[in-house]
Amino acid sequence: MASQLLRTKSPDHLIREAEAPERKLKRSLSAFDLTCLGIGAIIGSGIFALTGTAAAGERVQSLSLLKTPVINLVQSWLTHAPLVFGRPGAGPAIVFSFIVAGIACGFAALCYAELAAMIPVSGSAYTYSYATLGEIVAWIIGWDLILEYAVGNMAVAVGWSGYFVQLCGSLFGIKFPLWAVTDYRTATDILAKGGSTMQDFSSTTLPVIAGHPIALNLPAFVIVAAVTTLLVYGIRESAKTNTWIVMTKVAVVIFVIAFGAFLVNPTNWHPFMPTGFAGMMGGAAIVFFAFIGFDAVSTTAEETRNPQRTMPIGIIASLIICTILYVLMSGVLTGIRKYTVYLGDSAAVATAFGGRPWAQALVSAGALAGMTSVLLGIFMAMARDGLLPQYFARIHHRFRTPYITTIWTGVAVGGVAMLTDIGSLADLTNIGTLFAFVLVCVGVVILRRTNAARPRPFRVPMVPLFPILGVLFCAALMLSLPVETWGRFFVWLAIGLLIYFSYGTRHSKLRRGIDVGETENIYPPIEP
Repeated sequence: MASQLLRTKSPDHLIREAEAPERKLKRSLSAFDLTCLGIGAIIGSGIFALTGTAAAGERVQSLSLLKTPVINLVQSWLTHAPLVFGRPGAGPAIVFSFIVAGIACGFAALCYAELAAMIPVSGSAYTYSYATLGEIVAWIIGWDLILEYAVGNMAVAVGWSGYFVQLCGSLFGIKFPLWAVTDYRTATDILAKGGSTMQDFSSTTLPVIAGHPIALNLPAFVIVAAVTTLLVYGIRESAKTNTWIVMTKVAVVIFVIAFGAFLVNPTNWHPFMPTGFAGMMGGAAIVFFAFIGFDAVSTTAEETRNPQRTMPIGIIASLIICTILYVLMSGVLTGIRKYTVYLGDSAAVATAFGGRPWAQALVSAGALAGMTSVLLGIFMAMARDGLLPQYFARIHHRFRTPYITTIWTGVAVGGVAMLTDIGSLADLTNIGTLFAFVLVCVGVVILRRTNAARPRPFRVPMVPLFPILGVLFCAALMLSLPVETWGRFFVWLAIGLLIYFSYGTRHSKLRRGIDVGETENIYPPIEP
């Protein structure tokens, strides 16, 4: 039984599947295109929204154990110090948080680059795990990536909503009622903080239904519905369009850095690390979300010219560029205003320029441009291997798009985004992504031993040291996430394993010995 669960697909098998005529994609992307794709995927709601959340921390009740990072519990147990409940803010030390998260991503990026160059097929960590760690691990990571992409899109939708509200206020003076543009937790945080923030809404009274106050983030639901509709119709973002969007987002980030530098008040940087090492690591665990995206470059392997050379360049270059921009931007934001004003704020960058409507409008427009992309491809890769029902791979007869997956994902993403705060969504996305990075780092070490003779156009230096450091950094960030995030993660994995053992083990094509030449055509050809 164990040998069946740990069966792997050889890299040659994976490449042969990708080259099948009904699946083969046109190779047209260059290293520059991949770098732009990486930057476009990385820069989004993370830097525009989560910088404020990570710097300010989260308001919690004094005995809220579930909101306490695991690392705080471990530290209290080892040192016998009083336990600090809740998630403290990093304060101005958010710049160090970005550096720590960037280093962790750097080690993972090197491992992604080696595997992507050696196995130039789509599927990201799911595919790499299938080639190195076995089918059950591949299933776990694939199920995990569904969590990453779906919940990540929820966080993007919430961030989009925050900047949409800011843009409407800056350009047209439109104010929305608090209950219609935030989730309940964020609404209560805003009401508890009070102050000038209350003036941003037409009404701060929460309606009561069946004795319970109600708050719904309606703009988040609307944007998800709109994007889902476009995806069903098959309107896709071309590389050229993405390049222009990337240029717009980078221009806004550079504007914030350049213009904001003249507004910095150094006194806002004191104390620089108000909550110590734990606060800085907690901030790193949140802002890690801002780096998610460079791994998406590896999913374009089948559309890339000379992937062995261009993919490592695209992955690593996009990560380095974004890390530099993040460090500079977070330093400016915490220098313009005291970090405490960003509590519960999903549009922190626009908030930093309060009193300057033109600057708020410019920043909000750029942020909106960077928050409209969605990632919905992992269902298709898993259905291809027979691990999910073919229902999820069904193609619309007219639009030639995976409409079943798109619609169901849209319903789930929009519904949860309407009810959940961006901090909780980012935490859940991060723990899934960090787990994927751990498996990719482990996969590099395993393949170096089990398939040492295979050509590696790009090689991670100092193996196994660098992959092990990647595992350790990612594990440290996982431990800096709240207890409730771990609980939700384990529940998700349990559901995934239940599906795998009840369906996937009986329908796996690898287990049944079905090769690419024998598999049924689940991707109907596109009609001319």
